[in-house]
Amino acid sequence: MDSFILEIDRIVQGVAIFALPVTLAITLHEAAHAYVAKQYGDHTAYIQGRVTLNPLRHIDPIGTVCVPLLLLAVSSPYLFGWAKPVPINFNNLHNPKRDMLWVAAAGPAANLLMAFLWAIVFKFGVAIPESDFSEPMLLMGQAGILINVILLVLNLLPLPPLDGGRIAVSLLPHRIAYLFANIEPYGFIILLVLLFSGKLGEYIGPFILGTIHVIARVVGLQV
Repeated sequence: MDSFILEIDRIVQGVAIFALPVTLAITLHEAAHAYVAKQYGDHTAYIQGRVTLNPLRHIDPIGTVCVPLLLLAVSSPYLFGWAKPVPINFNNLHNPKRDMLWVAAAGPAANLLMAFLWAIVFKFGVAIPESDFSEPMLLMGQAGILINVILLVLNLLPLPPLDGGRIAVSLLPHRIAYLFANIEPYGFIILLVLLFSGKLGEYIGPFILGTIHVIARVVGLQV
């Protein structure tokens, strides 16, 4: 019974630490897609109210709540989730193939920016060790860096329908881009196979650690 109570306590503490960073990471990622799509001519997401920082507009009950909680409960080394996909009609963009790159890159760019901001929060926590705010800032700063870098690296995988896949389609010659885009219906299945086989962590782990190291160096943190 004591071990069960300790496990529940660990999960509750984990939720308290990760709730704000995860919500912000997913919300700003999706809002960035919607905002940039609007700037390049597609108002689909804007009409549906997705150009907003209101997390309720973006939260997916499974991807935003259940999956992160499950990963936290099983002590997964990687915590990630997803929101409701932002509806984008690429045909409405001024130049669909070219502008697809900027719309797709907007989400990871938002995560990179937030990773730096959470690194600054962490640095402030280090600077005020005697303050009651120090530990919460350190824990949430660490969580914010981790979740945003994971989302950044994961979404940049060159696999449709991930952002990296969209970017690849935008950059590839038309014929190859068309063939590559046909992978999209199977992209999520491929991602799950990589995840449960352990290969996903093997592939993206070095990029996650490398990105965290670069952010820490830029902000002036010891790693």
